Amino acid sequence: MPLALLALAIGAFGIGTTEFVIMGLLPEVAGDFGVSIPTAGLLVTGYALGVVIGAPLMTVLGTKVPRKRMLMLLMGLFIVGNLVSAVAPVFAVMVIGRVIASLAHGAFFGLGSVVAAELVAPHKKAGAIAMMFTGLTVANVVGVPLGTLIGQHVGWRVTFGVVAALGVVGLAGIAKLVPELPKPEGVHLRHELAAFKNAQVLLAMAMTVLGFGGVFAAITYIAPMMTHIAGFADGSVTWLLVLFGLGMVGGNLIGGKFADRALMPMLYVSLGALAVVLALFTLTAHHKIAAAVTIALIGALGFATVPPLQKRVLDQAHGAPTLASAVNIGAFNLGNALSAWLGGIVIAAGFGYTAPNWVGATLAAAALVLAVLSSALERRGGPRSTVIATGTPVGQQTPVHH
Repeated sequence: MPLALLALAIGAFGIGTTEFVIMGLLPEVAGDFGVSIPTAGLLVTGYALGVVIGAPLMTVLGTKVPRKRMLMLLMGLFIVGNLVSAVAPVFAVMVIGRVIASLAHGAFFGLGSVVAAELVAPHKKAGAIAMMFTGLTVANVVGVPLGTLIGQHVGWRVTFGVVAALGVVGLAGIAKLVPELPKPEGVHLRHELAAFKNAQVLLAMAMTVLGFGGVFAAITYIAPMMTHIAGFADGSVTWLLVLFGLGMVGGNLIGGKFADRALMPMLYVSLGALAVVLALFTLTAHHKIAAAVTIALIGALGFATVPPLQKRVLDQAHGAPTLASAVNIGAFNLGNALSAWLGGIVIAAGFGYTAPNWVGATLAAAALVLAVLSSALERRGGPRSTVIATGTPVGQQTPVHH
């Protein structure tokens, strides 16, 4: 694997840390600004919405910019957003800082996936994408717990300063290690937009929303579920999330490896197993050891879907993949927001803290159905290709290599 993937992984590590570390620092931030915990929760919601909006917006704005330069500009935006958060004098400015940082998120992972895939041979593309996403998964094992610890003992502003410094390291790595990759000739915004006429691209994105949504239906409410149902102490939640993160790291690498060999079978296995494990979590949540093992499995199976889903979008939006790839990153966050909302509804309806697990299992099962449908359409010569250039179907374009 090229060293350039390490630079992309470092950038991904910083982005993953800033996305999730706020969840462990909400009480400190709320206390400093004199706002309620639900109000401080806008820092999480605002970031997620910023990713959904920023992914296509920043990608469109960068259509005429060489890919390496665009990655550097996105890391610069990420650094500025975290610095604004670190020095925010009032809560509203803190929200603005979070949104600024989030605008870089989707486009960085979307464009980074395209660049990572171009850096390696065709049969290693999913593995290269997984290598970049390893930065995001490792952030949940190392970056988030460490950032939370720093924030609780030294101050949350220091945490965001450290994250900004990580962004500087990522920016320097991209500048030094990523080769110049000019935008392929003849691919314009209208070509990128035309990829969304491809039913297979839309099906892959729907799988992303539902499949990863299944994971976050359960994990969003992991703290009350583990403390009230399993009987863990409040301080144990951090280490349970580390287990979840370790599962994510393993699942991401396994998903990347096997997606290069058999992409759709990998999706069938991971989504099917995820649905079963989430359903079983309603039972295992009542026992500490079983709950801990299940949490790690949810992380592994959930992130085993990421490289194949991202590669599926790249394959189906062939010839103009950048915007579709970035929008698919937004789809992950849309799934997070949707499943968290649905999980909250079933808890509020009085079904208990384990009820979101059934929501997650249903979403994952729905994603599996879409995967089977997508494959069936492809076998029957269904709507795979969409004309994106003068008479040239998407599925028949010649790849651009650098």
